[in-house]
Amino acid sequence: MRWPDKITNCSLRIVLHLSAWLARREAWQPWSERFMRALASATIERKKIQAATDLPSLGQQWQRAFPTTKHHPIVRVTAQQVEAEIHTQCPLRGTGDAAACHRMMEFDRQIVGQAGGTFEVLESQAVTGGSFCRVALRLRK
Repeated sequence: MRWPDKITNCSLRIVLHLSAWLARREAWQPWSERFMRALASATIERKKIQAATDLPSLGQQWQRAFPTTKHHPIVRVTAQQVEAEIHTQCPLRGTGDAAACHRMMEFDRQIVGQAGGTFEVLESQAVTGGSFCRVALRLRK
C-alpha cells in the first residue's frame, strides 16, 4: 500500500471513530449533526458533487464522496432506487445503537441530498453486527 493510501485510510478511521464517539452521546446530538454536515459540505465542495440526472448517476455521485468505490459498491439499480452497500468497518458495529447510526449517516444524507436524492439505511452494521450496511438511494420527486 502506498503512503498516500495509508494516510487516507488512517484519516478515515480517525474520522469514523470521532464521529461514532460524538454520535453515541445523545446530549451531543447537535454537535454530531454539525460535524457530519461540515464533513459532507467539505466533501461536496472538494469532490464537486453534482445534481444527478438519473438513478445510476445518483449512485455515482454518492460513491464519489469516498476514497474508493471498493467499500461502497452499487449492488442493484431498479426503477425506483439504487441499492448499495457500505463495507467500511463501522465503530458502531454490533452496538445495537440505531440512533447513533442515524446520526453518523447524516454525512451520506447530505451528499445524496446535494445530488438530488434521498438516502435510507435498510440494514445497519450497528444493529445486525454484520460486515456491511445496506442502503437505498432514491431521486427526490
